[in-house]
Amino acid sequence: MKKLLIIMFVGLLTQSMQGQTKEEILKDFTGPVFEFENEVIDYGEIAANSDGNRVFKFKNVGKSPLIISQVKGSCGCTVPTKPEKPIMPGETGEIKVKYATNRIGPFSKTVTITSNAYEDTKVLRIKGRVLEAGTADIEKKKSVVSDTN
Repeated sequence: MKKLLIIMFVGLLTQSMQGQTKEEILKDFTGPVFEFENEVIDYGEIAANSDGNRVFKFKNVGKSPLIISQVKGSCGCTVPTKPEKPIMPGETGEIKVKYATNRIGPFSKTVTITSNAYEDTKVLRIKGRVLEAGTADIEKKKSVVSDTN
């Protein structure tokens, strides 16, 4: 009987928690809210030692200043840079990321943002494939040949 009561209580609790959607919660939320243009940056196939700089652009669609306290790459090869000033409601900002393109092969890395936003921890991703020097042109030619067949 106790088990049945516990199961019923958990079921009611779960049902009431699902009553509001994220949009409904955010409508009344008075804090900052991230809205990213893209949460994944795909470098595609890039040559070794090429430019590894990219930018995640976002807007504070919340109702108070957005303060980013920390950005951290998942390894030493991914170096993010955060805005130093608060991002006011309606303003845009950027998280800059530099990937070390001297590492040959596919990659998939994360950038973790800690802030005072609705989602206080946000994880963004970069991915791609670094080709050995001189192979970028070969890969493009292979792709053109396979596309025409």
